[in-house]
Amino acid sequence: MMVSALIERELTRLGSPVRNGVFVAVVGPSGAGKDTLIAYVRERLSDDDHVEFARRVITRHSDGATEDHDTLADAAFIEADASGAFALSWEAHGLRYGIPASVDDAISVGHVVVANTSRGVIPALRQRYANVAVVEITASPEILAERLAARGRESRGEVLARLARTAPHDLSGPGYVAIDNSGSADVAGERFLAVLRKAVAFSDVSGLI
Repeated sequence: MMVSALIERELTRLGSPVRNGVFVAVVGPSGAGKDTLIAYVRERLSDDDHVEFARRVITRHSDGATEDHDTLADAAFIEADASGAFALSWEAHGLRYGIPASVDDAISVGHVVVANTSRGVIPALRQRYANVAVVEITASPEILAERLAARGRESRGEVLARLARTAPHDLSGPGYVAIDNSGSADVAGERFLAVLRKAVAFSDVSGLI
């Protein structure tokens, strides 16, 4: 990913890397339950003005069954990206994804921003923001296969084969937490909630330094 001159000027204004708040990157394979856990913590933090949930822009129509997002056609996305509309963008599975540039302002004033991202963009996030927490949502291969097969897009065998081909990413580093969501979403959700509350406490102190 190449940062445009416009984004570089914006980061110079805010200070690079962007400080004070915390970017919480939620990553994990399809079927791990990322959207479910994000919805869980979002409901419980609805009264906390210091926590924001980034609304992604994707070159895919929203079907109402998964993540609620904004949609752009491929050409419009490329144009928006070139004009500095996104703090971060990436491609995966034939689609383009973008995190709005307004995230930079939210973090610069000490907010915690939660976003569903790709594992491949974690290095770029750690360069862009001073404080990054990586929450990897995982589940056993059997659970992942069952959940994905239930969507009806692939057979269980096809899903298992695809999961076996998934390339690993080294996510180790400060602020990394793995949460197993193979069981009850309430258990995993409470662990995620604890991570976000810790991030809020950190940002409160960070903004005073």
